[in-house]
Amino acid sequence: MSRPGYITLPIITVIFCIGYIYYTTVFIAIEGWLRLSTAAGLANAAVFTALAVVCIATYTTAVVKDPGRVPAPFVPDLETPYSAIHEIKRKSGDLRYCQKCCHYKPPRAHHCRVCKRCVLRMDHHCIWINNCVGHENYKVFLVFVFYAVITSLHSLVLIIGNATHNVPNKEDLPSNDSRTSTIVCAVLLCPLTLAMSVLLGWHIYLILQNKTTIEYHEGVRATWLAEKAGNIYRHPYDLGAFENLVSVLGPNICLWACPTSGHIGSGLRFRTSYDLSLASTPV
Repeated sequence: MSRPGYITLPIITVIFCIGYIYYTTVFIAIEGWLRLSTAAGLANAAVFTALAVVCIATYTTAVVKDPGRVPAPFVPDLETPYSAIHEIKRKSGDLRYCQKCCHYKPPRAHHCRVCKRCVLRMDHHCIWINNCVGHENYKVFLVFVFYAVITSLHSLVLIIGNATHNVPNKEDLPSNDSRTSTIVCAVLLCPLTLAMSVLLGWHIYLILQNKTTIEYHEGVRATWLAEKAGNIYRHPYDLGAFENLVSVLGPNICLWACPTSGHIGSGLRFRTSYDLSLASTPV
């Protein structure tokens, strides 16, 4: 297992794929179909270049940005009335305490065996960024996936357009190397676009319920246990679809597709449905 912060083979693979797809799309697909000397070709090249730059910038940020550390002096506040919901161990009922890190775990925090520390609002450890996806870098990871899907779809459209374009003069036909590069790029893009689209859809589904991947799997078991006992389980951090989106993406809708993080808070406390019920209760 590679230590976070190090450049690994999966990271090198991602960077190589981005570079290869960019070269093939701009200098083979666009040049062969629209021509870079035309307004349409230049416009598509500019848009695709901008998307590629955003992908590289957000990917790099997801790789290097700390997902969220638990402060050393953190202790759950049990004295303040109406304080945050405290998560407890399922068997003993004690407050969650990490024996490896030797501190209490804030709500939604989990210990990562790869990073060898607890991560705030941990979603999962991603080998493709050699980092955890957690409280601090979740949105930038999501924004990267979003732009990666758009960029991949744009590239596919250009490559298909180039492949189906009828060149009237035989001397203008692409070389064997160009055709090979286009075919390899298309074969690479098809499963990549599908996988990234599924990943994006999965995380949109999670955001609408204000869950992490870990909490989803925990919720499946919690729902089964609640139904077995004749009860109904509700995820405590589910604030409603729009409020869930705002809590993750920020209050400004215009910035939802931007890798901003000024709205996320400390990661030690999160609003719950219990807070909403208190706010709606008349004094």
